[in-house]
Amino acid sequence: MEEDDVTIREQNFHSQVREYIVCFLLFAVLYIVSYCVITRYKRKSDDQEDEDAIVNRISMYLCTFTLAVSGGAVLLLPFSIISNEILLSLPKNYYIQWLNGSLIHGLWNLVSLFSNLCLFVLMPFAYFFLESEGFAGSKKGIRARILETFVMLFLLGLLILGIVWVASALIDNDAASMESLYDLWEFYLPYLYSCISLMGGLLLLMCTPVGLSRMFTVMGQLLVKPTILEDLDEQIYCIQLQEEALERRLNGTTSNCYFHGNSQHLYKDLDSIRNQRYKLERRKKASAWEKNLLYPIVMLILLAGTTISVLLVALNIVYLLVDETALPKGSKERDIGNASTFGVAQAVIEIILMFYLMVSSVVGFYSLWIFQELTPRKDDTTMTTIIGCCVSILVLSSALPVMSRTLGITRFDLLGDFGRFNWLGNFYIVVSYNLLFAVVTTWCLVRKFTSAVREELLKALGLDKLNLSNSTTDAESGKHAANGHQKTL
Repeated sequence: MEEDDVTIREQNFHSQVREYIVCFLLFAVLYIVSYCVITRYKRKSDDQEDEDAIVNRISMYLCTFTLAVSGGAVLLLPFSIISNEILLSLPKNYYIQWLNGSLIHGLWNLVSLFSNLCLFVLMPFAYFFLESEGFAGSKKGIRARILETFVMLFLLGLLILGIVWVASALIDNDAASMESLYDLWEFYLPYLYSCISLMGGLLLLMCTPVGLSRMFTVMGQLLVKPTILEDLDEQIYCIQLQEEALERRLNGTTSNCYFHGNSQHLYKDLDSIRNQRYKLERRKKASAWEKNLLYPIVMLILLAGTTISVLLVALNIVYLLVDETALPKGSKERDIGNASTFGVAQAVIEIILMFYLMVSSVVGFYSLWIFQELTPRKDDTTMTTIIGCCVSILVLSSALPVMSRTLGITRFDLLGDFGRFNWLGNFYIVVSYNLLFAVVTTWCLVRKFTSAVREELLKALGLDKLNLSNSTTDAESGKHAANGHQKTL
């Protein structure tokens, strides 16, 4: 009997060690990828090893950790769905015994823990540490900056604690709920993270429909559009003439200091014309299949992905109205989940849609005028902007599993602390969320694809000067094409 107990303890020990090794390897890969991404956009500084350089390096490591956690949050549902399908297809395979329910639950708990740590500790520390200079009258240095940072974190913690207490008193004025806030680890942090998750879900609701319509424009800029009734050689020749004319004007203004102020505007025009020439030359060098086949296929894929997402949301609304048990809920069992209705094909479609929604939400986030200042630029992004980007992506990625389950993109139950959010069991919140997503996404797509028709109707009615159409479309339609003529329908 003692030998059996020892054997069971050894098996549990080896299982725990194996899970720790797998989690460490996955996080190491995410950390390396995140570090490469941040160094690509981070502003290049001098090699001088001073105090600010050390502070920037520490902040960059914290941002890298946060971005790695964001990547883990994005991969939670896809990894769990793939693992579930593999275990159900090959239940007794020796080589996949390491892929068990304990590992999946551990990954969900770790991502939830690290998300709280990054959102409430590491990112505020990185920002305050970057902006700190030490208290007045104290000796300058790293220690003084660390002391000021911890004082600011303490004050921020008190502020957040007060806000949560006031919110709890306004929403649920109950003595039991107020006393439960004293339990910092079991109630207060999950409650606070539930509020942050709800804010992240609302942010996704605002960004994803905009990103779904914006994806067509982004892919149109990256790919080569088909050449229909266009003479690219003539357009390149006209662009070259304009470029030569601007170069001659610049040569004349550089010799005359009176026109020096106008030269900056000419340089901007010259850069714009050169960019147009590069794009036309790229279109000319592109192969026939890239121009005539790749672009329509990508546009059809984007349209199909958006249509399927809206249909799944509409179907989920019907499920919610018919059966209230369709509300998203957390799984407390050690098993991962049930098999998909249509097997591996459904799992693959769900994973593709989740990645598509995440990319669309990021594109929509940076497309909104409120967050356009956070758009990273290659080799020219400050650490403050990188911190803002990492916090935003962490909020979006942490809310992605909850949004995917709330919208019915997947039927996979939420694991760990992700299934403990209070608002997931509110029928009216979930149904309203689904309705808003379906309506706003459909409205953005209709507005996107009918913009050219609306512009022509306004021109025909003589109302084009009233700026009744959207500003983005007007700005794009006001630009001149490469041949010097204005774009028309």
